[in-house]
Amino acid sequence: MHEFLETIAGSPLHLLLGVVVALAVVFYALFALLHLAAPKPRPALPSERTYISTVPNSNEVVRRQLPCWHDRWLAERHQSELLEQNGDNPAAAAVIPDTGSIEPAEVLLSVVFPAYNEEDRILPTLEEAVAYLDEVYGRSATHLRPDSGASKKPASSPRPSTPRRHLHAQNTPRDDLSGYEIIIVNDGSTDKTVDVALQFARDHGLHDMLRVVTLERNRGKGGGVTHGLRHVRGAYALFADADGASRFADVAKLMEGCAEVVDSAHRGVAIGSRAHLVGSEAVVKRSAVRNFLMRAFHLVLMILTPPATSRVRDTQCGFKLFSRNALPHIVPYMHAEGWIFDIEMLMLAESAPAVPVHGFNGAVIGSSPGIKIAEVPIGWHEVGGSKLNVIRDSISMAVGLAVLRASWMMGVYRRRLT
Repeated sequence: MHEFLETIAGSPLHLLLGVVVALAVVFYALFALLHLAAPKPRPALPSERTYISTVPNSNEVVRRQLPCWHDRWLAERHQSELLEQNGDNPAAAAVIPDTGSIEPAEVLLSVVFPAYNEEDRILPTLEEAVAYLDEVYGRSATHLRPDSGASKKPASSPRPSTPRRHLHAQNTPRDDLSGYEIIIVNDGSTDKTVDVALQFARDHGLHDMLRVVTLERNRGKGGGVTHGLRHVRGAYALFADADGASRFADVAKLMEGCAEVVDSAHRGVAIGSRAHLVGSEAVVKRSAVRNFLMRAFHLVLMILTPPATSRVRDTQCGFKLFSRNALPHIVPYMHAEGWIFDIEMLMLAESAPAVPVHGFNGAVIGSSPGIKIAEVPIGWHEVGGSKLNVIRDSISMAVGLAVLRASWMMGVYRRRLT
């Protein structure tokens, strides 16, 4: 080190200036390149802010406006940043809600299914999901099954307990919340995915409980999931793959996992994991190329992602649960719309603002940075018809991860809107 410093001290000034200028040029060139290469999600089109659902005793469908907690959050965030920049009206700034705030939940659980040409696979998935949701979460009085009878209880089994880990947690869901909704985000399908879903809704009396949102142009799985999560009404939001590879009843395990990690602001994330299946028949039967690429991608993930995300053993499982209060710290800042979006969600959770930690007497004794993530083993099986091209998409995911990480590190992406 001493010799290095002596070498610098003895170097001509113009040489040192040249090195500094060269480094600055490289940095700004990389910054400009990232601005061009980094994904930029397109705004939602007017028709994509609506949904269609079935109506009782009719084959007709009705189109309605989607509720959107994100629109209100965005308006409050813009106002908050404007006041912060002006800095001349602290009284006005005090009345702007915390930018992590979100409208109260209307149902207990929202389920988002991204779907692209899933007419052959979505029906068994919906049957499994609705059978479980009806039994555990039930329906409100206005959404009972046609054959249920007016006196039938909405749910026949006790629902999973709502997380109450922190005595002084804020914004916890109401104890009287019940029911569920299903949002199918049709990502520009060209088959009969929408028809199959709507017929299922008619057959099961899911009028206005099963909502179909159609994106005019295909955005990718990440874009579909993000769009759906912007419109959920649930105290908890689950997104699940439409192929039904994950055992839907394991949502109870995710709720328990969320209960373990939820913080004083009632923020928590629980993700399904297939890591325990490594070595099982389902994985061993995969091709050697696919298993090699899976391990190589995990190595890249460990190198490029921040500490908490890098310790997640299975980032790509399409079965993830978010508490409602976690959504404003993740969904508005999403950029990736392809296969890599799961990792950006986990990185955003890890980097979320800190919240106070309260003692048993209610006094603040510290702070808890980020949103904690519970990785929960779930049941899973291989389903045919995957749209993933193993070699091409693995390379694309590795490149996308590098661009994503560099964009956040260099300030191309920020947790600010201005």
